Amino acid sequence: MPWFKFLHIIALVSWCGLLLYLPALLGQLARPERVAEGISPGAPPLPRLLFNGLASPVALLAIASGTLLFLLHGVVGTWLVLKLLAVSVMVLAHGLCGWLLLRLEQGRPRGVAAGSLLAAGVAGVAMLAVVGLVLAKPAL
Repeated sequence: MPWFKFLHIIALVSWCGLLLYLPALLGQLARPERVAEGISPGAPPLPRLLFNGLASPVALLAIASGTLLFLLHGVVGTWLVLKLLAVSVMVLAHGLCGWLLLRLEQGRPRGVAAGSLLAAGVAGVAMLAVVGLVLAKPAL
């Protein structure tokens, strides 16, 4: 079962990295000089590719593998509830990135830079909470 925990950790680290990178990328693309350039037609935009092709699948993998680990080990308590709350906040930050991406694609960049800062900040705090809770986890 260590390989399954390893898979969960790899998926979670990948998701966390993308949750920090996507807002930075979206905020950069929302700058006025970048908006004027537009996105080249015919080429899949990098933010959409990262969100749909990487961030969402690894988020689902991290959540699914974490759920299976919970079911296999059966650790229940306040620790788990707080960790699930922090993961839920990460999911909200993920959704905010998707919404900001849609705004950029629709040509409405107003507020995307501020939203990107918010998404990155919320995701960062939630990630720190998850790490802290994992380190404080009761021994199995």
